[in-house]
Amino acid sequence: MTTTLPPAANPFDDPASDPLALAAEAAAVIAERSGAATHDIALVLGSGWGQTADLVGQTLATIPNEDVPGFHRAAVAGHSGAMRSVAIGDTGRRALVFGTRTHFYEGRGVRAVVHGVRTAAATGCRAIVLTNGCGGLREEWAPGTPVLIRDHLNLTATSPLEGATFVDLTDLYSARLRAIAKEVDPGLDEGVYAQFRGPQYETPAEVQMAKRLGADLVGMSTTLEAIAARHVGLEILGVSLVTNLAAGISPTALSHEEVLEAGQAAAARCGRLLAEVVGRI
Repeated sequence: MTTTLPPAANPFDDPASDPLALAAEAAAVIAERSGAATHDIALVLGSGWGQTADLVGQTLATIPNEDVPGFHRAAVAGHSGAMRSVAIGDTGRRALVFGTRTHFYEGRGVRAVVHGVRTAAATGCRAIVLTNGCGGLREEWAPGTPVLIRDHLNLTATSPLEGATFVDLTDLYSARLRAIAKEVDPGLDEGVYAQFRGPQYETPAEVQMAKRLGADLVGMSTTLEAIAARHVGLEILGVSLVTNLAAGISPTALSHEEVLEAGQAAAARCGRLLAEVVGRI
């Protein structure tokens, strides 16, 4: 006789639950499994950034996502389904590196999307680096070009903030951290990132709309995490890897394989950038 097990309950389904309390539970598990009472900085590795984790520092502990409350296996090819506790040089400080993120298009809800950010704050992190793979709207940014996020357009029609939670986003992406990144790599450019809901790629008309609104980059992540990060007091550095020209700008059809290939080609530069930046923050 075969027994069909019900799907695992989503811990974020109960609107009366406290997402910050769940983040604290996750942080306690991370502390136990990593042997580190606190972490100092977090990194979220988006599409194309996976190989850079090895260049940040020595991995002291690897924790499967499904072992930590509120986390789950990677849903997108090219992402790692684990988080790492990484030594930052010989400083005694630790980086918490998330090998994947929950995307809004997965349908798990906004609380799940920003759970990693809230967990990072609960572990003691004071800063977070949010990375992503994205489409570029400026032809001079060839695939494989990292771009600092100066500001964003949240085109998801939602927010991670609930109730009368008013948060100032004027300087959401830290000018101080962008300056540190430019010290490491003076060739870095800056731009405005627009997040669409996905999972379909943007149409040429949507790309032109975003361009007219002021966007330089388009993708399917980051803005909701950045808002939640500001709410819990984290200083934020956003870095996009242009993996392809956006629809209507690119002469060829878009594909996820192209995203991964561009990330592999740029892994060395991006890895060195993150390693140096993390060491200086």
